Amino acid sequence: MTDAHTPPEPEEIVQASLLTGFLGSGKTTLINALLKHPEMSETAVLVNEFGEIGLDHHLIEQIDEDTVLLNAGCLCCTVRDDLARALRELFIKRVKGDVPPFTRVVIETTGLADPAPVIHTLMTDRVIANRFALDGVVTAVDGVNGDIQLSRHRESVKQAAVADRIVITKGDLAEGDELDGLEASLRALNPGASIVRAEFGAIHPDALFDTGLYDPATKSLDVQRWLRDESYAEDEHHHHRHDVNRHDDSIRAYCLRYDEPLPWEPFVGWIRTLIATHGEKLLRIKGIVNVAGQDKPIAIHGVQHLFHDPAQLPDWPDGDTRSRIVFITQDLARETVERILEDMKAGMAKEN
Repeated sequence: MTDAHTPPEPEEIVQASLLTGFLGSGKTTLINALLKHPEMSETAVLVNEFGEIGLDHHLIEQIDEDTVLLNAGCLCCTVRDDLARALRELFIKRVKGDVPPFTRVVIETTGLADPAPVIHTLMTDRVIANRFALDGVVTAVDGVNGDIQLSRHRESVKQAAVADRIVITKGDLAEGDELDGLEASLRALNPGASIVRAEFGAIHPDALFDTGLYDPATKSLDVQRWLRDESYAEDEHHHHRHDVNRHDDSIRAYCLRYDEPLPWEPFVGWIRTLIATHGEKLLRIKGIVNVAGQDKPIAIHGVQHLFHDPAQLPDWPDGDTRSRIVFITQDLARETVERILEDMKAGMAKEN
């Protein structure tokens, strides 16, 4: 993190969404249902294998061994091993006109995948970072077996914890009270995520995408929707009554708020120290920061050891000029995060 800069024009970049979820959570059914929507016509979907999602009745053109064009106008590409190469090659095909233009990419991960490496790819590969922007993480959770999976598998908990939107699948097979209990548990684990339910994988694309800082519908930046910091406001210090950590007592989600502008150097030192000493524990950070000496807010977004370059936004979204930073951490207490910032500020004050 160095100097803030103005983000590229939204029209120049392709929105990238991750679709993750544990083994058997219904990602394949979800993708199959999504591909039937005309709203997916300007979307490229990267999947592990065509055969797993039964595309035969949708297929109209085989572009090459890795890419097919569906009757809804949606591209479907198989990722054989390297995601970065697949994204680069797909974008080159778009530029050359070998495939129709697309404005969104949906990346389906394997059931045991940690979403962080995929997010890292979008952040660190310079070619990709200049062409694709992370819209959000969509996580499918099995409505029948999700409770057991969350109890037994760390990957499942992490996938749900970093999500922007969670889809509880198999609503047609689960009992209503079971779904209510699962939803309450997920909402406590990740207060900032929108949670929707799907039966037979049926869900509209609008319910899953456009969760990022940029809102394609309005061609503007929508900080409130992206940050959802209000979700963390109610009883943050009394979350145990919701049994937040029933599945994993190591993961915490909270929002830090600061009424006064934050001095830039201590703030950058804070983030750098967190990365250096607790990087693996920073599952996700995103926020809007009031920097001392600047009249416009700065948006930040990071995953573990990596951060996007901070971006200066054109104005405050709602007149609320407080800094609001959402943390999702693993084995890292809120008090530790706050103390590091206070130590940085105190050290800087002594130097001055």
